[in-house]
Amino acid sequence: MNIDPKRLVWIALACASQCAGADVITIRGGSVWDSAKEAFRSNTTIVIEGDRIKTVRSGGSGLPRGADVLDARGKYIIPGLIDAHVHVVHVLDFAQVTGDEVMPLYLAYGVTSLRDTGDFPAAEKLIARYVDRHPELCPRLFLCSFLTDGDPPYHRDVGFALTDTAKVDQYVADMKSWEVSTLKLYVGLERPVGRAVIEAGHRVGLPVTGHLGKYSAQDAVADGIDCLEHIWSVFNYSFPPGVPGSATQEEQRTMSPEQVRRRVLERRANLDLQNPTARALVQALREHKTAVDPTLIVHRNMILLNDLSDVKTDPDNDIIPARLKKWWTAYRARSALGPDTQELRKQEFARYQELTGILYRAGIPLLAGTDAPEPFVPPGASLHRELELMVGAGMTPAAALQSATIQNARALRQADKLGTIEEGKLADLVILDGDPLADIRNTRKIYKVIRGGIVCDPQALRNASPKN
Repeated sequence: MNIDPKRLVWIALACASQCAGADVITIRGGSVWDSAKEAFRSNTTIVIEGDRIKTVRSGGSGLPRGADVLDARGKYIIPGLIDAHVHVVHVLDFAQVTGDEVMPLYLAYGVTSLRDTGDFPAAEKLIARYVDRHPELCPRLFLCSFLTDGDPPYHRDVGFALTDTAKVDQYVADMKSWEVSTLKLYVGLERPVGRAVIEAGHRVGLPVTGHLGKYSAQDAVADGIDCLEHIWSVFNYSFPPGVPGSATQEEQRTMSPEQVRRRVLERRANLDLQNPTARALVQALREHKTAVDPTLIVHRNMILLNDLSDVKTDPDNDIIPARLKKWWTAYRARSALGPDTQELRKQEFARYQELTGILYRAGIPLLAGTDAPEPFVPPGASLHRELELMVGAGMTPAAALQSATIQNARALRQADKLGTIEEGKLADLVILDGDPLADIRNTRKIYKVIRGGIVCDPQALRNASPKN
């Protein structure tokens, strides 16, 4: 861990003064989000005992004696947010940052649970132990397998080459022993191994998600994959026959790299998402109830449009550790996006949002994930940007909220504990000063964050993350 021991003591003392966990807490008078009805229930009282919600009822009478009372009149209470796509080891290691350093930032922004989506399990486990020891600083953490890939793996630091179906059962058993909650398929995996991982995972109760490449979305969906990561994993398989979504060998042989990039961008920026291939894939996703985690924010801020001034100067970047920001800046310089292609890149991103809207209207379960801490995808804050982009894609604010709460809880198979404000569930809540249904940006107006019955102050949590 990179945090100096003396600083860790200071952090613990500072947060202890701002984060309180009582045996019984009563939150009185707030409007509580009802996910099923997609509406707020006004003048509601929530009683928390320990780390669980004991009661949720209308009115404010009959308060338990001796309870700490939190006045929430005029405020809006939503379930703790869940980020469905983060990495707590990968990416951070490039910047010499460890996952514990950024955990308070997630919690400061109301993100009370994280789904890792591909990392080195032993290192993840160390971060998970830190999380368990410091619930006042950290969101809950759900672990993932390696990026299960072909040989050689695309990311050698967190990838695992798996090419023999005979070895799949042992690999899945090993991941189960590491207590992962999700298996992740990656870009170089072939269909026979991918299908075997899906089947083996399901036999032991593990959902399987994928950032696809060689294994097509059409095949993975038919084989029973639970979720597709990144809008790419749908978009890249929505091109009609004869219209490639990437550079062909002929183009690479006969054209300059700049010409190839522009040609591919033109095809992607102008893809007709009503073509038969795209429509058939959407229908297959619907029939198989396959979830999609678009992660629009990483496509915009890191991949396609990191040359936009608002990406570089976003105030959300200011509170992350300087080492991480330095690595982000170096990545931006290396990517060297040309101004002559910016309009095409904006058009391509518009297609991603259009496709997200199509999936939403088709009834595909959509998750809210970010890929934090990839460049210009700041931990915690970026989930709020993702919700804004999802609403910009045509989702209602209520649907976006569901994606970041109950839909993500279902993807984690934790809907009996997380994702809604109900009796018996874990007391993970966010108290807001504004109505997110009136403006999704109001999810940022955080008054208090409650993680397992511990009431925390957002500013104290932001201060707890090192700035150097």
